[in-house]
Amino acid sequence: MVCRRLEQMTSFIVMDVLERAQEMERAGESVIHLEVGEPDFNTPEAVKNSAIEALSRGDTHYTHSLGTTGLREAICNYYEQTYGVRSIDPNRVVVTSGTSPAFLVAMSAILECGEEVILSNPHYACHPNFVRFLEAVPKMIPVYEEDGFQYRPEAIKAALAPQTKAILINSPANPTGNLLEPDRMAEIADMGRLILSDEIYHGLVYEGRARSVLEFTDNCIVFNGFSKLFAMTGWRLGYLIAPEYMIRPIQKMVQNFFISANAVAQAAGYTALTDPSVAEDVAKMRETYNRRRQYMISRLREIGFGITVEPTGAFYVFANARRFTDDSYSFAFEVLEKAKVGITPGVDFGSNAEGYVRFSYANSLENIRQGLDRIERYLDGR
Repeated sequence: MVCRRLEQMTSFIVMDVLERAQEMERAGESVIHLEVGEPDFNTPEAVKNSAIEALSRGDTHYTHSLGTTGLREAICNYYEQTYGVRSIDPNRVVVTSGTSPAFLVAMSAILECGEEVILSNPHYACHPNFVRFLEAVPKMIPVYEEDGFQYRPEAIKAALAPQTKAILINSPANPTGNLLEPDRMAEIADMGRLILSDEIYHGLVYEGRARSVLEFTDNCIVFNGFSKLFAMTGWRLGYLIAPEYMIRPIQKMVQNFFISANAVAQAAGYTALTDPSVAEDVAKMRETYNRRRQYMISRLREIGFGITVEPTGAFYVFANARRFTDDSYSFAFEVLEKAKVGITPGVDFGSNAEGYVRFSYANSLENIRQGLDRIERYLDGR
C-alpha cells in the first residue's frame, strides 16, 4: 500500500495540463503553451562551453557534499554584489540537484510532526506538499488581488502560534509575478520566526528590484538556483543558504540521499555566476521577457481578464477570470481543448486562487500573440 503521506499530496495540475497538451500534439494538433513556467531560451553559450570543458578535463566524479568550493564562494560573492550582504560564509551554502531538493532537506531539518509553516494563499503549488510530506501543517494566510497578492503582516501576526516554526515568503512570486515590498518583508523578518525565502525568480524583475531576506535577518533559509534566471532548468542545479547550526544536519541528508550535486552542472553554475558574457545574455533575456510582459498584460485586459496590480517579476501574469468562469480547473481544460492553448488554473495554487488563471510569458511574442488571439476568438464564440 502507498503510505499515508502520499495520499495527502496533491497533483501538480499544471503538469496535468501540459501532459494533456502533449497528447494533443502527438495527435497532430497545434497547441500554444502559456502554462509552463520554463524559460524558452537556450542556456548561454559560455555556460554550455564550460560544461564541455569540465567533461574534457574529467570533472565527472563526486564533489564535496556541500558543493564545490568555487561555486559556493561564487554564490556568496553574487549575494554580496547583488544585495550588499557581506556576512555569508561559503560553509553556509549547500548546493543541491535543483532547488526542490533544497526545500526537502531544509524542511526535513527543521520540522517536527504537527508543527506549522505559514504560507500565502495563493502559493507555489509544491510548497505545501513539502510541508505535508513531513507531517507538518501548512497554515494558509489569504493574500488579495488588490494588494498585489502580498502578505499583510498583521494577518501573519494574528496567525502565529507556539507551533509556528517558520514563515515562507516567495518574491518575485509564483504564480502572481508580484514582489513583496521591502517594508513588509522587514516586518515579517522581525516576527521571531525562521523565514524560508524562495528567491528562485530573483534577477527576473522589470520594475524596481528584488530584495533578499538576508538584507533583513540571518534567521532565515534562502532558496535559489539556476533554472529560471540562467535558462538552466534541465541542469538541475540549486542551492540554499542557511544558518551555520543547520548545515551539518542538512549535509548528513545530502550525503545519504543525494551524495552531491552533479559535478558538470556545478562547473556550469560557476560560469553562470562569474562570466561577464552570461550577464549580458541574461540582460537580453530579461529585456525580451519585459516586452512580452507588457504585451500580455495589455492584451489580457483587452480580452476581459482582470489585472489590478501589474506583475513586475518572474514570467507570469495571474489574471482574474471570474468574468468567464467560477471553475478555473474546468476552464483551463476547456481553453486547452477548444482554443488549443495551455493555461494553468488558479486552483493549482490554493483555494484563494479560484477564479484566476496563470499565463506564462516564457514563450515567444509571436506565440503569445497567437495564443491570446485564439483565446479571444474562443471566448467571443462561447
